[in-house]
Amino acid sequence: MESRKINVFDCSILHLPKFGNRNGHVTPINNNQELPFAVKRVFYIYDVPGGESRGAHAHKECHQFLVATTGAFEVLLDDGATKRQVQLNRADVGLYIPPGIWAAEINFSGGAVCLVLASHEYEEADYIRSYEEYTKYLEI
Repeated sequence: MESRKINVFDCSILHLPKFGNRNGHVTPINNNQELPFAVKRVFYIYDVPGGESRGAHAHKECHQFLVATTGAFEVLLDDGATKRQVQLNRADVGLYIPPGIWAAEINFSGGAVCLVLASHEYEEADYIRSYEEYTKYLEI
């Protein structure tokens, strides 16, 4: 039986719990509850000039979950055959990206913060940083 290749529609928008009132809100994220993986690394991207982009790579093993904790940005997803663009602009909504998807964070608003929760610790060998290398990886 041939295994199914990952595609951009395997990336999903997840709505996170939101508790609060007019004085503010809290959104908890628990391993293997709100996310389909256990978090081993957390980082955030900030001070990106308005309209600029980041990312533009794929992972071989690492799952990621992106949240616009402040401001907004879009994520351009690509599986080698189909492209999909998703806007993130709420702190209680995020985008799950499984391994094998080329992703770029684009069109940052001024002051935007992108929170990234990852399933793996940083390992350079897990990154595919050129689109040419990515298309070769898909042929494997």
